Amino acid sequence: MVNSMIDKKLLSILVCPVSKAPLHYDKEKQELVCKASGLAYPIRDGIPVMLEDEARPLTTDEKLAK
Repeated sequence: MVNSMIDKKLLSILVCPVSKAPLHYDKEKQELVCKASGLAYPIRDGIPVMLEDEARPLTTDEKLAK
């Protein structure tokens, strides 16, 4: 697994393709998380995969956290 950082400028312009809400970068899981849609988008080789079909549904605990 590539442990990469997401550029802050890129993160500031990316939104969830489902809800259009802002995304939160989860460095540990290498995902971009959207609480509004309840989806987590994977980051593969430093590239966010912003496809709903590739997103992982958040668990109830993840939805309630922070």
